[in-house]
Amino acid sequence: MTRLKERIIGLIGAAGPIPVSEYMALCLFDPDEGYYTTREPFGAAGDFITAPEISQMFGELVAVWLYQAWQGAGRPLPATFAEIGPGRGTLMKDMLRTWSRLDPALVAGASFAMIETSPRLAEIQKQTLAGQSAALAWHQTIDTLPRQPLFIVGNELFDAVPIRQFVYVGAGWR
Repeated sequence: MTRLKERIIGLIGAAGPIPVSEYMALCLFDPDEGYYTTREPFGAAGDFITAPEISQMFGELVAVWLYQAWQGAGRPLPATFAEIGPGRGTLMKDMLRTWSRLDPALVAGASFAMIETSPRLAEIQKQTLAGQSAALAWHQTIDTLPRQPLFIVGNELFDAVPIRQFVYVGAGWR
């Protein structure tokens, strides 16, 4: 039995059932034994491959879509372009390359945020994005993003974050 499993059993034994979201958070993001914090889940050696890892075209098309959204909002600067759950950083790298070609003023005037809870993945992202001229910053939560127009993207995000489960019992949800 893993230490994490023992800890979860201990939590349940001490306080009773735990929410599905808490269980998922422990399994995915525990600093010592979490899925995303202790192993390389991406690529041929991992458990899955995401679209940005297959072709740069995915990131280019997402960049064009976000660029159109930014233009439709009146081209505000400063603005933040953020990726939540950025994996290795490949999508942001492809988007930055595309925006640099489309509109260098956008890259020069905007800030770019990586929202990542895993220190291990943040280091991989920093390596992937090394040498970029864009103003890049890492955040563990969206709460610390600058208060300015925000354009956010998340690829393969909702299948990799804790969920809340509700059950309808009698007169209501719990």
